[in-house]
Order: sequence, then structure tokens, then C-alpha cells
Amino acid sequence: MNYFVTAIGTDSGKTLVSAILCHALRADYWKPVQAGFPTDSQTVSQLLRKSNSKIHRETYVFKTAASPHAASALEGIKIRLDDFVEPNHFSDLVIEGAGGCLVPLNDEDLVIDLVSKFEARIILVSNLYLGSINHTLLTYEAITQRKLPLLGIIFNGPKNDESERVILHRTGMRCLLRIDREKRVNEAVIKKYSQKFLERWNG
Repeated sequence: MNYFVTAIGTDSGKTLVSAILCHALRADYWKPVQAGFPTDSQTVSQLLRKSNSKIHRETYVFKTAASPHAASALEGIKIRLDDFVEPNHFSDLVIEGAGGCLVPLNDEDLVIDLVSKFEARIILVSNLYLGSINHTLLTYEAITQRKLPLLGIIFNGPKNDESERVILHRTGMRCLLRIDREKRVNEAVIKKYSQKFLERWNG
């Protein structure tokens, strides 16, 4: 099974969620396109040092922390959807997107187009801030309008009961996990939330 982790924007917590999912599901990890350093693959590798998850190599890595289409243009490289080839894996695969789902890869393709290419199921990450309800509902509409499989949502950061309630009410999404703001993210934190995730996942 392929799982695609996308979010309502940049720095919403996709990498943290990806590490949690890999630990919980004993899955491999893949970030198809990376813009900026340190890479998310390096972060996940550090968080999963004691697991058997394999970290697969990125298809594209760019130096500039920017939208993939902009970062690639600065380096004179055009991202092509056909260049993305699913890595060989025997376990489930967690695929982490870049930024939000409508971030452009080039003038024709968006990050969300990778979902169909790899026949993945989406897990949406939402961090709660002023305006996040709108951003979450817009992302939900973009996913459902394309008839892509959406398994549920993970809320990341300080809790906001009313924002969470109205998002779940308006979308009918299943809440798969709530992640608190942690002072430090390490292997123990990943293990704690992977257990919480499995309780809802299997419940």
C-alpha cells in the first residue's frame, strides 16, 4: 500500500507525520522531490534509526528552499512527471509531498498529480492557526474534486477544539491522530505517537 502525506501548507508537519506513519505501519519512506537542506529524508532517517524502515533516494534534490518549480528553474532543470519512478519496496510506502498539494512541479504538473501516478491513498496534515480552517477546507475540496482516496486528517500543534470540530463536521473526514507541540522531537516521541495512531487506525 502507498500512502501519500500532504498538508495544507509548508511546515505543517508532513515530515514528522511521515516518520510516525513509517514507525506505526513498518513502512518505507520516500520523498520524491526535495528543495533545501537538510533534507527531510535525513530527518526521517534520524528519527527511525532503530526501525527497519528503508529510506529511499529522492528523484530530485535542489539546493534552494522554494517551490519545486522555482528551485528547479534556478538550477536549470525541468521536473518531468515521467522521471518519478516508484522505488522497489516490500513494505508499505509512505510518500511525502512537497509543501501543499497544489504546489507546482512545473508549468503543467502539481504535487497532487503524484498521488494518481503512484496509486496512493492520502493522509492530510493540518496545523491549526488563524486561517487554517479555510486552507484545510480548500485542500479537502481540491482532493475530493479529483476523486482521490483520502483516508483522514492528522492535526498537528496546539489544540483548537472548535477549529477541529468544524473541519471534521464540514468534511466528514476521520481524525487519525492529534499531535501536541513537543519541545523536542526524538525517537521516543515518534514511538509515542505511532502507538496513538495505531489505536485509532485499528479502532
